[in-house]
Amino acid sequence: MTFTLSEIATALGTEFQGDGTITLSGAAEPKDARADQLALAVDPKYADGIAGGQARAALLWEGADWQSLGLDGAICMARGKTAMPLLTRALDPGLGIAPGIHPSAVVDDSAEIGEGARIGPLAVIGADVKIGANAQVGSHASIGYGTVIGDELTLHPGARIAHQCRIGDRFTGQSNSVVGGDGFSFVTLDKESAVESLRGGMAEGETTASVEGSAHWARVHSLGGVEIGDDVELGASSTIDRGTIRATRIGRGTKIDCQVQVGHNAEVGEDVMMCGNVGVSGSAKIGNRVVLGGKVGVSDNIFIGDDVIAGGGTNIYTNVPAGRAVLGSPAVKIETEMAIRRELRRLPRLADTLRELQKTVTKLVDKG
Repeated sequence: MTFTLSEIATALGTEFQGDGTITLSGAAEPKDARADQLALAVDPKYADGIAGGQARAALLWEGADWQSLGLDGAICMARGKTAMPLLTRALDPGLGIAPGIHPSAVVDDSAEIGEGARIGPLAVIGADVKIGANAQVGSHASIGYGTVIGDELTLHPGARIAHQCRIGDRFTGQSNSVVGGDGFSFVTLDKESAVESLRGGMAEGETTASVEGSAHWARVHSLGGVEIGDDVELGASSTIDRGTIRATRIGRGTKIDCQVQVGHNAEVGEDVMMCGNVGVSGSAKIGNRVVLGGKVGVSDNIFIGDDVIAGGGTNIYTNVPAGRAVLGSPAVKIETEMAIRRELRRLPRLADTLRELQKTVTKLVDKG
């Protein structure tokens, strides 16, 4: 795929400068850019890299003197980063799946697939599945029976969507992601488990489990599905468990990174961002526009309000009110955690001071 500089500018809703006929096949960092690639230098600090590359055209900051950089053409924008979604989408070659349904794909006769579909080799689509227009389903991906999905589905190779799920338009499932696996829900039938005993005891100030011997676990089957809004993306090897009775819900516009776990019955709001290794326990409720940094853990049955930001590695054990920025384990206000960390760095010095004080007191007592 090739584009002219003028075509790229049109796609970005802006104007080009210089030679708009320059043909480009991709984008690159300035120092690595070939003559047929658009150099990405959206900040003046990247300008020096242009001289080290071979680019004829570049995406630059507003007001850049592109001619002094030795370029034949340029696109200058106030916030070049805002152009990245449109630019990368235009230059993305896609999954490379041929139009139509590959002969090796297994598609149930009762499935309904919209126009413009691209179904790859060895994909499996179950009974009574309904998929909207322009779907891309990669090799070895699968969709379970009774699932309904909107337009412009993108399933990368090996992605899984289980049975009886409801998913909106423009859903993206990266490789090995799973929507609708059974929730991790078990109970002990013969007697109270040690965990139940401990929880009950802690409420009364007792921290020792009273159950002796082994307990046998019985699965609570997951009868609920998963409901996902429009414009949701699920990263590679991430999972969203189906609900026990009611569905697990993910709101419109939410983006989930790789290796993230969302437990059964959880409710996640709109435009939420979950970074890698986040774990959301069952029945947790997360508001809109929440950002969870890498390795954030969320306990079961708690509520996180709208617009909360949790820094990387935070463990959230209790409800968090809307608009709060939290950090640490357990999670506290970010300014409180930073104060705690400052004091922790002073502990060795304080310990030395305490030891010297003890020596002084001992000498005074001995002289007594």
